[in-house]
Amino acid sequence: MEQENKTTHTIEVAPSLETTHTLDLSDKLYKVMLGLIALAVVFGAGELLYQFRSLPQNMPREIMVSGEGKAYAKPDVAMVNFGVTTEAKKSQDAVNQNNEKMNTVIKAIKDLGVVDQDIQTTLYNLTPMYDYPGVALPMDSGRGEGASFPVYGSGSRVLTGYLLEQQVSVKIRNFDSINAIIDQATAKGATNVGSLWFTIDNPEKVQAEARAMAIAKAKEKLQNMAKASGLSVGKLVNISEGYNNYPQPMYAEGFGGAKDSTSVAPQIEAGQQEVNATVTLTYQIR
Repeated sequence: MEQENKTTHTIEVAPSLETTHTLDLSDKLYKVMLGLIALAVVFGAGELLYQFRSLPQNMPREIMVSGEGKAYAKPDVAMVNFGVTTEAKKSQDAVNQNNEKMNTVIKAIKDLGVVDQDIQTTLYNLTPMYDYPGVALPMDSGRGEGASFPVYGSGSRVLTGYLLEQQVSVKIRNFDSINAIIDQATAKGATNVGSLWFTIDNPEKVQAEARAMAIAKAKEKLQNMAKASGLSVGKLVNISEGYNNYPQPMYAEGFGGAKDSTSVAPQIEAGQQEVNATVTLTYQIR
């Protein structure tokens, strides 16, 4: 009897390998910071993108040019101020006396051809007047015993009266009557005469001439800039303008007061008035 052969296989199972990952605190903090930075970058980029999309996508490019123009014209009106100053103890007396004098002055001006529309009141001022009495103090300056001198302003103020100032501005269209109007106004009670100056009553025509010159200069400047820079100029989108008139005042020194028989009236010349115009043109650039 044969002996049965048995084969035994022994399988050894290796013990399972365990891998342990250990992160210290500094590594965790580093990763958290990286995450926060990435988050901030994402949100910041989103905000910039939102702002960019909020802007007009086709913002027009523009160029502005300016020009100046001058035009000259002979003035057609003369302007002069007449004033009456009155002092009185009572306010009503000052008003009555001043109005009476000014009415006389205005009547004399009208009698020489000036119409109501060319006379305008520009000042009417009633002011109380005060005195500040001094107090006499002893003084030893060799003047003898009992000498004194006043110290002004050390006492209470005292009302002494009222001062009324009234002024009218007169537009004179007939230059030949300027001297006569000034003479009559002062003779009838005008206590002061303001500066005399000439101007243009309706300056629209001369302003248009100055404006046309200013626009032409601005366009010429635009063409030169476009040629030098290679820009392509589009349509005009805006225009602004301004004006300056330069009336030349003639100070009325020597006009005020009464004239004697030997006085000689000054020679008055209106000359020319300069009108300046400035324009600014805004064009699109293609």
